[in-house]
Amino acid sequence: MLRIYNTLSGQLEEFRPLKEGEVGMYYCGPTVWDFGHIGNFRSAIAADVMRRYLKFKGYRVTQVMNLTDVDDRIITKAKEQNKTLDDYTAKYIEAFWEDFDALGCERPEIAPRATRHIPEMAALIDKLEKNNHAYRSDGSIYYRISSFPDYGKLSKINFAGNIAGASERVDTDKYEKEDARDFALWKAPAKEDEPSWETSIGRGRPGWHIECSAMSMKYLGETFDLHLGGIDLVFPHHENEIAQSEGATGCPFVRYWFHFEHLKVEGETMSKSKGNYYTFRDLAAKGFTPAGVRYFLLSVPFRKQLNFTFDALRGAEKTVTSLRDFRARLREAKAEPGSNERISAAAKKAIDEFEAGMDDDLNTSVALAAVHDLTREVNTALARGDVREEDKRAVIAVIDRIDSVLNVFGDSEPRMLDDEIQKLIDARQEARHRRDFHRADEIRDELAERGIILEDTKDGVRWKRK
Repeated sequence: MLRIYNTLSGQLEEFRPLKEGEVGMYYCGPTVWDFGHIGNFRSAIAADVMRRYLKFKGYRVTQVMNLTDVDDRIITKAKEQNKTLDDYTAKYIEAFWEDFDALGCERPEIAPRATRHIPEMAALIDKLEKNNHAYRSDGSIYYRISSFPDYGKLSKINFAGNIAGASERVDTDKYEKEDARDFALWKAPAKEDEPSWETSIGRGRPGWHIECSAMSMKYLGETFDLHLGGIDLVFPHHENEIAQSEGATGCPFVRYWFHFEHLKVEGETMSKSKGNYYTFRDLAAKGFTPAGVRYFLLSVPFRKQLNFTFDALRGAEKTVTSLRDFRARLREAKAEPGSNERISAAAKKAIDEFEAGMDDDLNTSVALAAVHDLTREVNTALARGDVREEDKRAVIAVIDRIDSVLNVFGDSEPRMLDDEIQKLIDARQEARHRRDFHRADEIRDELAERGIILEDTKDGVRWKRK
């Protein structure tokens, strides 16, 4: 049984969705004002692992991940470049999906953009106005926090004093409010050329917090199973989501809140001013592979802080290479019929320990340990010639099952070589048989230039791509 730490209750709980066999989950996606950094993608991979593991457990998953394509930063940048919001964000939306795919994340079923859901936001704000949870001031509309006695139940913050309730994305000093804690639901245009929409509640644009409430409830209902995001979003963003959603509907908003801890760089907070700010594309430009980056970002349980160092990333690259080499070696090994009871038991132990680790609040460290224990034992058996044909199939099936969640081994089958490269491999073998080692070495070098690395083993020639 999967157990997750629910931020709302502050306890580890058994996960039981509203509808048997189905899960509705919402992940707070990117604000597409720039390229995604490695902290963004740690969160994205955490959500991907949760999604994949729920499917592993047999659930049918409907995942919604928003794209925030309007906020103060985007408006400022678009204006500086004399572009519309759509023109400015198009580049970063495309880049995000390219990076997301490269890092092995499954795309969500629904990826709504904020600017495409303005009517839903206006309708939600209208409900809040009508039931006295919201009020107008200088053309803008604010949420009245004093109207929601449960405010603070997620973050466990004591709101006895005046604590600003909006994030840095909303200018809390621009408008007159009843209470310093109140946050903007709808912002009147500050300038004539500022992006705005004509709606049933007037002309303006949405505050950041209302976007996620409107989009999540549109696609998942007024109450849904699981909401994921970084720990920095607990307050104020997620706290505000609860207040405005439950204020509008009178129903519980989300049953389980799952939050991911921060990523540090060399023990410090990542920031451009410190020179320790890295996008995924920065790492790729330095020669690191998406699989290595993915392995590193999931190697520590998501509720624990992860400290990024280049040494650690290089270690992750080596580990991924060894895992992929192991599977290729196992797949290509010539084995006699039958089964070795010890290998069969090791395969079963690995899948059991993997599932036990993942059931414990997605403990990826335990899950990966199960993988490495299996590879060590099977490697030893391969060296001794103790692996049988049934063992091969059983171990490969376990690896594929585990990798349906972790996705670090890559494609289960190597890509086929084109005819020209296959002919070169055959020609090299013929040269070796003729003892023309000079020609054999030339062909090996030519293949290496084409990205094909050959390895001569007792079972024949193995190959892999760089």
